[in-house]
Amino acid sequence: MRYVIPFVVIWILLVSGCLNSGGPIELDGVEVREYHGQKLDSLEHAFRENSIKGPQYVEADAYTLQVTGLVENQKIYTYDSVLEKQSYEKVVKLYCVEGWEATILWEGVLVKDIVAEAVPKEGANTIILYAYDGYSTSFPLDYVMENDIIMAYKMNGVTLPPERGFPFQLIAEDKWGYKWIKWITSIEISDNNDYEGYWESRGYSNTGDLDESFFG
Repeated sequence: MRYVIPFVVIWILLVSGCLNSGGPIELDGVEVREYHGQKLDSLEHAFRENSIKGPQYVEADAYTLQVTGLVENQKIYTYDSVLEKQSYEKVVKLYCVEGWEATILWEGVLVKDIVAEAVPKEGANTIILYAYDGYSTSFPLDYVMENDIIMAYKMNGVTLPPERGFPFQLIAEDKWGYKWIKWITSIEISDNNDYEGYWESRGYSNTGDLDESFFG
């Protein structure tokens, strides 16, 4: 015998959430603590809060990433449009000037892919990144164009929590932790290779190289 569900019953089921009228709902994953045999540090215990204004809480729906400066094509991306780009993952250890370190599996997009879409103009030699809390830092443009530097949106398999830089944190390999800018809101391509960011203008090394002293 064929049984037909009355329309009213279907409407009630949809409203109550018993039937899914769209596609599957993506849920955040469980934190990964080992990757290809390499032990990873816990997000909860490996980090200390040392940002200049405390954790920032950015709404994904209202977020935009701007790429400006000496480029042929200025760009504005939404959070989702960044996530649609090719993703990459890599285990990288962060070294903080305070003496602690953390080994994390990072996942995100390559900065050079985003910069390439904007097409830097002749004479551009510096990339400056700005954060939601007013923080900034800079690098030689070649640093991001010649290396696989990730702008991460996941760590250990889960979305960055606000305390760790949601929506995006730079994974500045071979640099001290103060170069790992969190809560990135804009990228400026510049010809000012003397630009000094928040800590750099307070005496920290502008290069931030791990093999050199971070101060002076």
